[in-house]
Formats: sequence, structure tokens, C-alpha cells
Amino acid sequence: MTSFKPMFNRAEALALAVAYKSDEDGPALMAGQAIANGDCSRLHLGTIFKWKTGDRGKSRIARNSDLEIADALGLAVAAKTPRSAVAVLVGLHGVQVPVASAILTAIRPSAYTVIDFRALEALKVATENRSIDFYLEYLTFCIQRARDWGMPLRDFDRALWQWSKDQSMRQA
Repeated sequence: MTSFKPMFNRAEALALAVAYKSDEDGPALMAGQAIANGDCSRLHLGTIFKWKTGDRGKSRIARNSDLEIADALGLAVAAKTPRSAVAVLVGLHGVQVPVASAILTAIRPSAYTVIDFRALEALKVATENRSIDFYLEYLTFCIQRARDWGMPLRDFDRALWQWSKDQSMRQA
């Protein structure tokens, strides 16, 4: 069991979430909503992929057919468990757990959160582990902490990202 320790308190989390520029994730969240509503297209996946990766690795995602993308996104939306949702997305070329977490966050921001180096830095976790099991442990922690702090999961996610971004700006 990993020990996650936020580098900030509840009040700071709320301020960090506000400081996060929501226009950064706006297009991805709109694409996720479209997917949730049944439009499981390459275009929407591409929007989320670009948000998460800055378009790095897009040639790998291009190896998936439109049918494979639509099928995987549809199955992820319909999945009854987070493990199933992540696993089906990881089956796509170019999608590892961090990208799958971003796709699911865009589709259901109240139920999923993004895992990346920034979030883990803000939780004082130094690991390269990005397995599905590790993500599920991280997701459980984030859901519980957001609930304990009385804030939406998406805001807790934004606070993690913003804390790390602020730290990198201070060190530059």
C-alpha cells in the first residue's frame, strides 16, 4: 500500500484548484462529454490525447482503426468498474494508464482523476509505477481525500497539478 501525502492542506487545495487555468482542460472535458453522450470518435479521443500528452505519441494512437477507438471508448463508458474501464483503454495502441486516466477523467470527472508525475509529486510519491493496480490505489486515495475535504474530485486533481506546476516555476 502506497502512502500518499498531499503537500498542501484543504484551504491550500481550494486555492490551488482556483489558480488552475480551466481553459487548459475545457476542450478535453467537452470531448469527454461528447464521448459520454455516445460520440465515440477519433476526433474526441484526439482532443483528450493532445491535452494529456501535448500530442506526443500521436503516431501510435493513429494505428488504431476508427472502429477500435469507438469500441474501446464505448466499452469504457459502459464499464461497471474502474479496472475494466482502464483495461479496455490500455488495449488501444498508444494508450498507457496515464492516458487512460485522462480519457476517463474527461468522460467522468466526478469519478476519475488523472495520474501523472505532477500529481504524484504533489502527493510525495516517487515511483515509475503506472500499473492499473497502482492507478486504482491512487484513484481510491484521491476520491477519499476529495470527499474528506469537501471538494469535487476534479478540483482535487487540479490542485495536485497546480501545486507541482507552481513548484517547478519556483525552481526555474
